[in-house]
Amino acid sequence: MSKAGTSYVCSECGGHTLKWQGQCPACGAWNSLEAGAAPVKRTGYAGEVKGLRLADVAQAEVERVTTGILEFDRVLGGGLVTGSVVLIGGDPGIGKSTLLLQAAGGQPSGHKVLYVTGEESLQQIAMRARRLEVATDGLSVVAETCVEHLLQVLQKEKPACVVIDSVQTLYSEAVSSAPGSVSQLRESASQLVRYAKTSGTTVLLVGHVTKEGNIAGPRVLEHMVDAVLYFESESDSRYRILRAIKNRFGAANELGIFAMTSSGMREVKNPSAIFLSRHPEAVAGSVVTVSREGSRPLLIEVQALADQSGGGTSRRLALGLDQNRLSMLLATLNRHAGVSAYEYDVFINVVGGVRISETSADLAALAATVSSLRDRPVPQTTVVFGEVGLAGEIRPVAFGEERLLEAAKRGFSHAVVPRGNLPKKPIKGLKLSGVDYLRGALEALDLA
Repeated sequence: MSKAGTSYVCSECGGHTLKWQGQCPACGAWNSLEAGAAPVKRTGYAGEVKGLRLADVAQAEVERVTTGILEFDRVLGGGLVTGSVVLIGGDPGIGKSTLLLQAAGGQPSGHKVLYVTGEESLQQIAMRARRLEVATDGLSVVAETCVEHLLQVLQKEKPACVVIDSVQTLYSEAVSSAPGSVSQLRESASQLVRYAKTSGTTVLLVGHVTKEGNIAGPRVLEHMVDAVLYFESESDSRYRILRAIKNRFGAANELGIFAMTSSGMREVKNPSAIFLSRHPEAVAGSVVTVSREGSRPLLIEVQALADQSGGGTSRRLALGLDQNRLSMLLATLNRHAGVSAYEYDVFINVVGGVRISETSADLAALAATVSSLRDRPVPQTTVVFGEVGLAGEIRPVAFGEERLLEAAKRGFSHAVVPRGNLPKKPIKGLKLSGVDYLRGALEALDLA
């Protein structure tokens, strides 16, 4: 038998060491080692483990439950999956609790939902539910922070769905560190994940993102859950963007758009409208592109401002686009289109606070920059998209025909796109200009 001893446990990462020291050897945190029991060694014969042929594994249909919120269901991949664990992260006050309370009350009749609060009182939850006009027939609420006690409540109540608000407030009696530490988060989440898989209960976890985004935040739990959703928003905007970062039962990078109102989160029926400015007439430096976010195309306005540099190194600033890619595109513009921006400060902004991660906005960003440099506006009914290569070629992007159909649906009459994205059949009401190189694209836009 091994001799029982004392070890020191890190309150940040849960690592063990036999000797106390100022810095944890596992994660590098300072003054985080606390005296605790020695880790238990699990050894011995676990029995015969036999593999199973993949063809012999029984297939089962994925059962989904709607939340009554179409945008939320879209991001989830069609609704909540039985036995899944979903982590919803975002800055405090961005609307996570509001959305989940609405989703809890919008589930089908006879679907029992338990709302677990660790930050607010039951009276506060009741007041919010009345303000949001949430149906409370099948909704129960409990205030509990000990995960072992919570599991006893779940086994007694047997809800079909449980909302944990928030995971930072939970603690396990098996861990000596304070609630919200990394070790507490991992232990509490692992017990909830185990319960969800064995009981078939859907678990929704609320996680607050810290300034660093990785200390005592939801990022340490991403590998443990089935889906990770993050709220994005500008500080002065009433719109909220819910993006799927990870989803085992649906498409990643799916997007849901909401408006925060006094009566709760409301779905945005026409998302393209919030990403387009309403100019009375065409202005220089503004170009509309079509970005595909998740499973749908969105019309987004890209704005550029090129101003004479005051001396020294010219500034390059991009909001909503990759700043390093902007510098590369401006070099390509100078080399292959003969348009130099070295003496100008160039600022790029994507309207609405959305961040475009794909390369389809390359041509729109350069077109907006040239439009600002030469003070020539691009017509408001023109849409532009395409990837720009280092050789000055305009490369096609995925789902080109769907982007064009969305532009025609929203009233655009002219599209400058890669030649490889031209559809086989013409699109009614939309004039198409297929281009192969950057210089030809500027000519099609009357910017050469």
